[in-house]
Amino acid sequence: MKILSLESSCDETAAAVVEDGRIVLSNVVATQIEEHKLYGGVVPEIASRRHCENIIGVTEEALEKAGCRLKDVDAIAVTFGPGLIGALLVGVNFAKGLAMAADKPLIPVHHLRSHIAANYLCHAQLKPPFLCLVVSGGHSHIIEVKDYTDFTVIGRTYDDAAGEAYDKAARVLGFPYPGGIYIDEAAKHGNPKAYHFSQPKVGDSPYDFSFSGLKTAVVNLAHNASQKGEELNKNDLAASFQYTVAKVLTDRTIQAAKDLGYHKIVLAGGVSANSGLRTMMTDVCKQNQFELYMPELKYCGDNGAMVGAQGYYEYLSGNIVKMDLNACASLPITEAVR
Repeated sequence: MKILSLESSCDETAAAVVEDGRIVLSNVVATQIEEHKLYGGVVPEIASRRHCENIIGVTEEALEKAGCRLKDVDAIAVTFGPGLIGALLVGVNFAKGLAMAADKPLIPVHHLRSHIAANYLCHAQLKPPFLCLVVSGGHSHIIEVKDYTDFTVIGRTYDDAAGEAYDKAARVLGFPYPGGIYIDEAAKHGNPKAYHFSQPKVGDSPYDFSFSGLKTAVVNLAHNASQKGEELNKNDLAASFQYTVAKVLTDRTIQAAKDLGYHKIVLAGGVSANSGLRTMMTDVCKQNQFELYMPELKYCGDNGAMVGAQGYYEYLSGNIVKMDLNACASLPITEAVR
């Protein structure tokens, strides 16, 4: 089964053709990073306009690279939430138009579900059930993936997501947007034990996260050094910050796996590309004799292929909608459509 899949939840306009949820025939992404870098973050209005400009082009290119035409695909899948509402609406309405014009089934795909499904493109043997850590600029979740369309959230952030904390810490250190990649690179040249940051806890919730205090600690360190005219070792601070974030994410996930009886761990989301997190999670899983699955770096960020992967399993579960599909800016992963 070939699915044409579309993604426009934030600042990447993407289209792909995926066969049977596992085989990528094409994957085209038009990124807006350089433009948003001028403003230090994503500007929703600009993102929406660029999606309007790019979506036809990326779709045509995805079909061409897959060696097929619109009539050759079996269904259209699209990210309908969560994300920036204006950006989502571009993809949803375009997908509805395609589905109506070509008389194809329309499959709604939850953004976080598709990030998890990115792993299916890289690991043919991976099947639920497993425990997944989803970390990105807007999300930090520990999720039980009981089946391809059956999810239970057991841990989440109470304030800043991990990726958001990275971007805010990077900004105060003078790194451009998106800050995560710059902190990751600086951390490779720094001492992760140079600065001690306490690992934030959330009351009696052993699997939940809170990164606001950690972000504030980095900001205060940088501001105090500036006020005193002291030279700040950015590499050391980046390394210490990254170590703490990776430790919190890894420790909570491993503890949840032990408590719930999982021996198969999956990483997903944009922050799953972070070298510090990947290394620490690899080492700890090896120590505990857990299986670890991580997406290839090209599938960590937003892309159309991951939407096609999850779209296939949504289709098999009967999740097909009519032309009244709407975009949702906020949507729990447990809801297939609203």
